[in-house]
Amino acid sequence: MNLDGALQTFFAEAEELLTSMESALLRVDEGAYDAETLNEIFRAAHTIKGSAGLFGLHSIVGFTHIVENLLDQVRSGVMAIDRDLLSLLLNCRDHMAGLVRDVMNQEEPDADRMNRGDRLLQQLMQRLGTGDSAEPAAASAEPVAEESTQRTPGTWHLSLRFGPDTLRNGMDPLSFIRFLHTLGEITQLVTLDDHLPEAADYDPETLYLGFEIDLLTEQNRAAIDDVFEFVREGSDIRILPPDSKIEEYVQLIHSLPETPRRLGDILVQSGALSPACLERALQRQSTQDAPQRLGEILAAQHCVPEQVIETALDQQKKVAERKAAPENRTIRVDAEKLDSLINLIGELVITRQRVDLLSAQTGHGALLESVAQLKGFTEQIRDAALALRMVQIGDTFQRFKRVVRDVAQELGKSIDLVIGGAETELDRSMVEKLTDPLTHIVRNAIDHGIEPVDVRRQRGKSDTGTLRLTACHDSGNIVIEISDDGGGLNLEKIRAKAVANGLIDASTHLSDHDLFQLIFHPGLSTAERVTNLSGRGVGMDVVKRNIEALQGGIDIDSVLGEGTRFRIRLPLTLAIIDGFHVSSRNTHFIIPQNTVLECMDLASLHQVKGRACINLRGEQVPYIRLSDLFALRDSERHGDERAKLVVVQFGQERSGIVVDELHGEIQTVVKPLSPIFQALKGIGGSSLLGTGDIAFILDIPQLIELAIARESRRIGKSAVTQERAS
Repeated sequence: MNLDGALQTFFAEAEELLTSMESALLRVDEGAYDAETLNEIFRAAHTIKGSAGLFGLHSIVGFTHIVENLLDQVRSGVMAIDRDLLSLLLNCRDHMAGLVRDVMNQEEPDADRMNRGDRLLQQLMQRLGTGDSAEPAAASAEPVAEESTQRTPGTWHLSLRFGPDTLRNGMDPLSFIRFLHTLGEITQLVTLDDHLPEAADYDPETLYLGFEIDLLTEQNRAAIDDVFEFVREGSDIRILPPDSKIEEYVQLIHSLPETPRRLGDILVQSGALSPACLERALQRQSTQDAPQRLGEILAAQHCVPEQVIETALDQQKKVAERKAAPENRTIRVDAEKLDSLINLIGELVITRQRVDLLSAQTGHGALLESVAQLKGFTEQIRDAALALRMVQIGDTFQRFKRVVRDVAQELGKSIDLVIGGAETELDRSMVEKLTDPLTHIVRNAIDHGIEPVDVRRQRGKSDTGTLRLTACHDSGNIVIEISDDGGGLNLEKIRAKAVANGLIDASTHLSDHDLFQLIFHPGLSTAERVTNLSGRGVGMDVVKRNIEALQGGIDIDSVLGEGTRFRIRLPLTLAIIDGFHVSSRNTHFIIPQNTVLECMDLASLHQVKGRACINLRGEQVPYIRLSDLFALRDSERHGDERAKLVVVQFGQERSGIVVDELHGEIQTVVKPLSPIFQALKGIGGSSLLGTGDIAFILDIPQLIELAIARESRRIGKSAVTQERAS
């Protein structure tokens, strides 16, 4: 049997479980110390251990088993999670993730990982050995531990009702029964087919059978429980040890779905019940008109307070409601298959454009109507396919809870992370590329942005700093903000450092916006000290480069002494976009539709003399000519009387793009440029038009920045010329 596919599923599920485990531990750190959260942590470790055992991954099983033992004591109230134990569990979670990665990469754990694991195991064993729980709690746990570990030679009775989806999940009930043979001798095996449907209603993938088994063994309960570890969820597994009380067998009879007489006869045959006991049990059941619940009996005998019974019933009702809720059916799809689907839909879009052109040439009414319907269906298919690639950014934001906690603890700072807009969606491929830039900005904010506690007190701030991560949609883009209430950026220091590094002249006048943008230059850092986190003047240039590679932009807004805000603006997807088709000197370009504000004739506008700038309703807007920027040449000379101006906006910045022709809206597929063209500024990709021509997709943030920079240089040169003349 080839287990490669199942092993890949284990890796994916282990990653999800480890993420869930970390998230739950961080919620505990934030004060969510409740049974549901503790169970979530335990289940993650338990499931990883069980799945790893299926593939014989002993390094993962051995370590996770000790973690699971400690979590079991926490869950049962024997031990409480304090800050030190929380840090230990987080480190254990990281070690488990490392072990999984080693197996995934087909590598043996290195010496560092082994030593780290040994240290963690030693700390875990110290916790398990001393435990800091109260004596009553420990005493209450003793009977359970004794029952699971004590060997009780004799005949155990097993009632097995596997879940109906056991076969669909790839499990064979007979394999579990065969494994029981390795623990001892099966003295009786009865297969129950009471619930087999009629032939017309029979589903071969549904399990309808039940099993009643008597197992003669010297093993303990834990060993028998472990046999059914992988099918326990969704199944009803009942295990009665040797010498169980008659009442326990009677309770078993009435709790299972088969008729009491049928199950009773099986127990009589096995010798667990005598015929007289069975008859008395059935008679008592039949004469009891309104059988009392166990809780009512306990309350009537004053064994348990009524409030406890009511709370338990409420909890049971909630569990039943959750089970009755519609099942959230999801499937796991390989990312490459999804990307392949998007590429095929992209080709469909290009072909549909070709059909549009051909049908327009025919002028056939019925054909034009059919092509219009095809266009609508194609857009719906495109939107549905792109929606499959959209993921919520909240999962990415949640990762930074751990980053903030660990870095703040390392620096001795107190920092709260506030997350907003976690439900905002964007393309999965962009989320993956955003992690590194966000991590660098967050670490910088913690290290150099938010002040130490004593400094914050001197400035009249609270001891705990606040770091905010928010996301929202804005005009077809996604906007991500990272803000803090720290010391802010010192413009004078930035300017002085830029002059010292030779980036600008001492006489150069720059706006606050331009000065803030200087921190993205390599080697420029105003940090007073170098730490293992930041302060070497590297990283922010990579941040900007990564953001621009996603056809996005990043702005900074900071007030000295109050805080800093980074604002990242990105398109929702880079796969298929709505664009505006233009051309200059017979070269085709696509402008992303969500950046276009308006179009007009350049000749009809008032141009500022000596500058590439127009007066647009009282606002000075710089513009750039595509023919000049890309050195486009044509045999026919074009003057401004034919030129068109497309006004675009990205964030708060506006600019104009001068072109020759406006062709209108178009749906286009983004194709990446060859690496040889990646240094070309202003171009973010290419596309194939329905005519077969190639169109270049404009990178609007870069073009706006370029237009503003050129205009700023013109203003600066003009000011210097006037000063010299005077």
